[in-house]
Amino acid sequence: MAGSKAGAALAALREDLSGDVFAPGDAGYDEARVVFNAMVDRRPAVIAQVESEADVVTAVRFARELDLPIAVRGGGHSVSGSALGDGALVVDLRRMHEVTVRPASRAVRVGGGATMSRLDRACQPYELATTGGRVSSTGVGGFVLGGGSGWLDRMCGLAVDNLLGVELVTADGEQVTATAEDRPELFWALHGGGGNFGIATSLTLRLHALPQMSIAFLLYLPEYGPQVLRAYRDLIESAPREASGAVLYLTGPPEEFVPPELVGRLLAGALLTYAGPEDRMRKLAEPLLAVPHVVEMVTPIPYADLQCMIDDPPGMRNYWSAEYLTGAPDAFVDAFCGMAATMPVPSGTQHLVWPQGGAVAEGPADYPVPYRDAPWAVHPFGVWSDPADDDRVRGWVKDVRAAVEPWRTGAVYLNFLGDEGADRVVAGLGAENMRRLGEVKRRYDPDNVFRFNHNIKPL
Repeated sequence: MAGSKAGAALAALREDLSGDVFAPGDAGYDEARVVFNAMVDRRPAVIAQVESEADVVTAVRFARELDLPIAVRGGGHSVSGSALGDGALVVDLRRMHEVTVRPASRAVRVGGGATMSRLDRACQPYELATTGGRVSSTGVGGFVLGGGSGWLDRMCGLAVDNLLGVELVTADGEQVTATAEDRPELFWALHGGGGNFGIATSLTLRLHALPQMSIAFLLYLPEYGPQVLRAYRDLIESAPREASGAVLYLTGPPEEFVPPELVGRLLAGALLTYAGPEDRMRKLAEPLLAVPHVVEMVTPIPYADLQCMIDDPPGMRNYWSAEYLTGAPDAFVDAFCGMAATMPVPSGTQHLVWPQGGAVAEGPADYPVPYRDAPWAVHPFGVWSDPADDDRVRGWVKDVRAAVEPWRTGAVYLNFLGDEGADRVVAGLGAENMRRLGEVKRRYDPDNVFRFNHNIKPL
């Protein structure tokens, strides 16, 4: 970004913004461009750490004056690094993290830069919650606008099913509010269309009563994996919607509850979550407890603590993907468990399968989240530290997708994907929805200023 016009505009931005502004060469610039996935190394033209809606408007108008594309940072947790763009203006929302709980109306207003942890811990004292991501450092805005799957979705629906309103700054710097009554077509597009239409400065979400949460977390030697997955599949298919969780393979973590001889080794695991008391959850877990296991944790747990239980550390290399499935027959169980044999170990990589159903399947069929009718999802989650392992881990993630191909529905949750091409974006939004989404994009971002995402091009 060179030239007298650019220099003058940057000086004005520094003067007008209540937050901080970083450009290449500034002290703090390199720190400000670090995101969760260590594989992402991009150099924005300017990073604006905004503190208010007025700051966001100022930053957007600066970008438009200089014809800069805009990337939006909430949690900075996307595997593709969509929070950054080479040569772009980054609108960094992290200082806009206020969470206001309205217990009487069972709603919560969440700042566009808030993480899941801030949302969950603000709601915890009121024994209220809503569907959140399975990792506490995830940004609420990107999570919700991309669809939103979590431990409570079988009971509460996807995150977008609980979206009541969004305050947005559009590509021309206009502040708008989208609800079911006000700009309903934009509101529809925000139910899965992500950050394609503007910068969400706040979201209002529906809350649900959650007085108790309990879990059973069990670890097994890997040869028991197929037996564990079949037991979990059978119990969850007849379980109440308060029950959820996952079956996974992982590297034995260096935790006190893991026997030392199993640390660093491949293990199978089962997590049964239950929005209710421990005694009912323990009854549900009996088939999992009956399989020989090496670790057993059966306990009540605050929901906010559950939400950070499988957090993976920042600074690691990440490559993820997903497939949504028509079912989980025995042949699938064998294929899924067979892929654990080639999983990179030791590493932070996890090989997960979890159920949908319940309120997920019953949610509005009209929204651009076409994966909601799939009963199961597979999520190969590659996490590692050594760049020499890049090809091996990415290859394994792609091999998992290929192994479960016979059962895939074709639809997919875009928040679990990096850049896998335009066809996968269509798979994540629904082919029948793309024209309608493109029309909304044309109305609110005709120049495709917001394009560092799973991009919807304006018609």
